[in-house]
Amino acid sequence: MKKLITTLTNIWKIEDLRTRILNTLLFLLIYRVGSHIVLPGVDPHSLNQEAKDGILGLLNMFAGGSFSRSAIFALGVMPYISASIVVQLLGIAVPYFQKLQKEGESGRKKMTQITRYLTLAITLVQAVAYIRSQISPDARTMDEPFFTILCTFILTAGTMFVMWLGEKITDKGIGNGISLIIMVGIIAQLPSGLISEWASRMDGHGGLIPFIVEIAALFFVVVFTILIVQGVRKIPVQYAKKIVGNKQYGGVRQYIPLKVNSAGVMPIIFAQAIMFVPTTLAQFFPNLQSSFLTSLSNFTSVAYNVTFAFLIIAFTFFYTAIMVNPQQMADDMKKNGGFIPGVKPGLATSGYIDSVISKITLPGSIFLAIIAILPAIASLLGVNSQFAHFYGGTSLLILVGVVLDTLQQIESHLLMRHYDGLMKSGRVKGRSAAITSGVADPTI
Repeated sequence: MKKLITTLTNIWKIEDLRTRILNTLLFLLIYRVGSHIVLPGVDPHSLNQEAKDGILGLLNMFAGGSFSRSAIFALGVMPYISASIVVQLLGIAVPYFQKLQKEGESGRKKMTQITRYLTLAITLVQAVAYIRSQISPDARTMDEPFFTILCTFILTAGTMFVMWLGEKITDKGIGNGISLIIMVGIIAQLPSGLISEWASRMDGHGGLIPFIVEIAALFFVVVFTILIVQGVRKIPVQYAKKIVGNKQYGGVRQYIPLKVNSAGVMPIIFAQAIMFVPTTLAQFFPNLQSSFLTSLSNFTSVAYNVTFAFLIIAFTFFYTAIMVNPQQMADDMKKNGGFIPGVKPGLATSGYIDSVISKITLPGSIFLAIIAILPAIASLLGVNSQFAHFYGGTSLLILVGVVLDTLQQIESHLLMRHYDGLMKSGRVKGRSAAITSGVADPTI
């Protein structure tokens, strides 16, 4: 306790860090206030705010519940994330975007501008779809087409404002702004989930003991997730000695930290998008309904979870192959005079790195699949669906990753000013600490 008080005191003493933390809290407060402001022309008492499943439930969680409330921030930052993923994939497949990536700061600014324009286009399309599908005619108090035009404009402006808030948090605050906004939206759903689970247990469904067991299980799941997020395989790299004047450079051994889970949360997001297809087909083509399609629409069924886990493993290998480039890593190492002991530079080094990545990706993908299906297992064991979402899946991975990144930045500020870090032994390592050459973090 004394260590915690001392650390908090040291954080408050650093003016720059104190200002950044206060700015971050202020911007997040603005976002949370806006997520409760309902769109004009919508009767909030006529909205269906029941918990949603599938992709809609995921969107509602990322938006902090504003999706189901039809708030001005209902679309949240998901259009921006979609645009960022598209631009990131274009940077791998399209030569023009590959050229921009190599142009340094000017290229980064152009790609950021393209991402913003693409975000605007995606938001306009999603806003119209949201108004038509999520706001029932009974909840509308304005006539068409004025209602659709007005709400489309406000939803688009809301998403662009949230994107601006995220950029301001990154520049003026602490941590990555977009990731923090998503994290706050997820955490906002935790109190209601805890309350509903507590009420369910106290109403004769087990009592206090099962509730304590569930909290303990959640703690161990979080610890397990942290191990997956921070797990790395270190490859030793030796650099040749160089003598310039009277000084010697190089000659030291360093490491390439290859992440066990280089793909982040992207395999789960892609797999969930595909698992939503059977439900969509069943809605548009009722004649196609069968027992198999019905089971794939139930996230607690065996068929759903087996298919979901298989897709996650496949997408983990696919996305890792796209994001991690062993050939580029080997070329950069060769240019800088580095080599892996016992491995020839060039093609042999690229093959060695590729084999190591393949070996660590398999257990990483299996662990990721286990984390993804844990909410379904928790629901089958009697946990309330609202609370079960926090036992795994995309939400837990984002929470763990963002918290680690933010704590790492705070600790960097402390150590830079000769204060003790947040831990007595070792240092806090975020996701960025394990990013290697040719690897990008898809969640930020």
